[in-house]
Order: sequence, then C-alpha cells, then structure tokens
Amino acid sequence: MDLFEYNRQKNMKTEAPLAARLRPITLEEFVGQQHIIGKDKLLYRAIKADQLNSIILYGPPGTGKTTLAKIIANTTKRTFVQINATTSGIKDIKEVVGEAKTRMGMNGDKTILFIDEIHRFNKTQQDALLPHVEDGTVILIGATTENPYFEVNKALVSRSIVFELKQLDSRDIEKLILRAVTDVDKGYGYFHINADDDAVKFLADVANGDARAALNAIELAVLTTDKDEKGIINISLEVAQECIQKRAINYEKDGDNHYDTVSAFIKSMRGSDPDAALYYLAKMIYAGEDPKFIARRVVVCASEDVGNADPHALQVAVSAAEAINFIGMPEGRIILAQAVTYIACAPKSNAAYVGIDMALRDVENIKMKTVPNHLKDAHYSGAKGLGHGTGYKYAHDYPGHYVKQQYLPDELKHKIYYSPTENGVEKRIKESLKRLRGENL
Repeated sequence: MDLFEYNRQKNMKTEAPLAARLRPITLEEFVGQQHIIGKDKLLYRAIKADQLNSIILYGPPGTGKTTLAKIIANTTKRTFVQINATTSGIKDIKEVVGEAKTRMGMNGDKTILFIDEIHRFNKTQQDALLPHVEDGTVILIGATTENPYFEVNKALVSRSIVFELKQLDSRDIEKLILRAVTDVDKGYGYFHINADDDAVKFLADVANGDARAALNAIELAVLTTDKDEKGIINISLEVAQECIQKRAINYEKDGDNHYDTVSAFIKSMRGSDPDAALYYLAKMIYAGEDPKFIARRVVVCASEDVGNADPHALQVAVSAAEAINFIGMPEGRIILAQAVTYIACAPKSNAAYVGIDMALRDVENIKMKTVPNHLKDAHYSGAKGLGHGTGYKYAHDYPGHYVKQQYLPDELKHKIYYSPTENGVEKRIKESLKRLRGENL
C-alpha cells in the first residue's frame, strides 16, 4: 500500500458516507438476517470456521449483501478479491483466475471472488467463470438483487448455495439509526444529537427495509440541521420527513389511527363508495401496510357484505389475494384497486353472515336431541335395524330434483336462517327458495 492509498483509506473513515462508515466488520455487529446468520445457522458457522463454499446472496437493495461479503473478507484467511459486474468483463475474470491459480500453486492459498451485481454478467461472461468455480480455483460469492434462478447461469447456481436476504424490519433499521447518532468512532456520536422517537420510527418505516436509505436520510438530517442554543442538533419528525422526501401520515400500525383507517376502508366498500374505498386503500399503501393484510380484509368484505348478491366478488377478492403473493408491490396496488372497486360497486347482502351467526347461537344455546332418523347414515351393518335412513327421499328421483322433507332437527324444524335479499343474484335465489319452501319470505 503506497502513501496515497493509505491517506485515502484514512480519510474514508471520516469522510465517507455514513452508510459506508457504519458498515459492520464482524458478524456480531451485523443487524438483521438472523434466518441465515443466526448463531445456529449454516452461513454463520461456515464464516466463523472459514470453510465457506460458493454462495449467492440474493435480496433487495440495502439488506446487507455487500456488507456480508465485507465481513467474510475481514474474517477469512483466504485471499479476498472483489469485482463489480457492471464494470468488469472476461479480461478481469481471467486476471483474477490467473492470480488465484498462482497463489494456489505457490502456497495452496484459496481465493474468494466476490462479484457484486453478478446478474449484470452476460451468459458468455458467466460461462467463462463456471469452470474455475467448478474446479475450486475460486470460491464464488455473488450478490444480486434479481432472482438468481432466472438471472444467473443455472450451472453456477447449482454449484452454489443461494441465501435470500429479506428486507430489514423497522426495528432493525431503528437500531441502525440509533447506532448512527451514538457511535463516536463511525457515526455522529461526537455531536450532541437528539433524535425524536417519532422521527426515528418514521425513517425506519418509510425506508421500506432499505438500511442505506434510512442512514442517508439521518446523515442529511444531521448535516443540515443547525444546533440549538445548547449546542444540540434536534431531529424532529418534520426534519426527518424533509430528508427522505416522503410525507408522514398519521398511521401507526399498532395505534388507533390504523384501526380507524381499516374500519373506514371496510365501511366504504360496504357502503358502495368506491372513491372513499380507494382513498383509504391508498392511505394504507402509502403508510407501508402489509398488502397481504389489506387483501385479507377485502376477502372478508367480499363474503360478509356482498355474499350471494354477487358470488363473483369472493372469486375476485381471493384471486387478488393470491396475485399479491407472487406479484408483490408496487404493482400489487393495481390488483388491490381492482378488487376493492369491484366489491364497492357490487350489490350487497349480509344474509349468509347473519345466517351462520344465528345457527351458531342455536348450536350453542339449544340442546338438540339428534339428527332426524331418515338423514342418518345407513351404510354400516345394523343401521337399518335402528331405523337409520328409513323414509329418506332421494331428491334426484323427483321432478325438479327437489322433494319437500324435514332436514333440520325437530327442535328447529321451522327455523329459517338464510333470508336472501332482493339484491343482485340473491333476488333469484329468494324467488327460488319461495317456491321450494312454499312460504312467503
């Protein structure tokens, strides 16, 4: 290392962006991803034992792929080489492989090759790398934001273990923000900073799992906020809002406003107001609500409030919920909007909902003797001797595939649980039941 490189690295410790300075150098400092680097997990054990085989780290930006590679570099006794697929080509691969072969031949030293954004390599470049991964000349660590099963050579994937990094949850990002304002060596602990709880929670929430975005925002907040008369830098919600360029809204996921918004959302669909339903849907999406939670509420509303007035509403809602699972956001907002507007505009009936609750109350409160004899199972030996099935009328043997007979227990034989409305499909159902029941509903 020459003097200029030494000075560059020395200056980097104080002048590099906050996210780079705070990058952990040990597994113990790493925040999140416990599903792959918890102390009992394979990757943790392999790194600690310096026995890593080729791996691919796959996940969204800001989840720690490069950081994890740097930790491996700091931990391993092997030679660690890093290249970026956006600026490197076959010539660079050949140089790395040539040096790796030399090291292995001279002293048996293995080389770990970290390729950031490996999905940027084209097929030819990936093919050039393959034989050297296969024969162990280099141990590959690939990092990608794209699904490696689609974007990386299948042969490379088959020779590697794929570890998926997930978006950090808000609690993990809160830890990183607090570390940034308290760490004297790497962060801004040498300043006097007072970061409001709501500002920290806001940044952690709107960062949407991207630690780098949250740290960039807190860095901007510290560097652009004047000290007060006591020499303290106060980071309020308003300051945090400006630094990440997203408006804060009153929507705590475990607070009253959350439940009020969800309630208004459901009532707007029930009340056939698609405009209000879309507004509350947008508010929940903007605040980072789990789209699966929203989809579940839409499915419930389709059955509870639309029911048989439009049986297709439940199909639309369930299809939307399934689509959200493999489409995700932000495109999922379109799917949710389609389902929400369909249900809001559909004819309404809660007859099935009312009916099942009435039936449940009767099951709980009324002691029944037994199922009517003619409805009991008559297939086992001795059943007919007990009178089971005797007198049962098979509906398909009668005109219109219907014959009037008692199905409810004696105690409830005149009880009606399902009373269809005059809305949508239920109007036809009501007319049909009138004829079958022979009653004026």
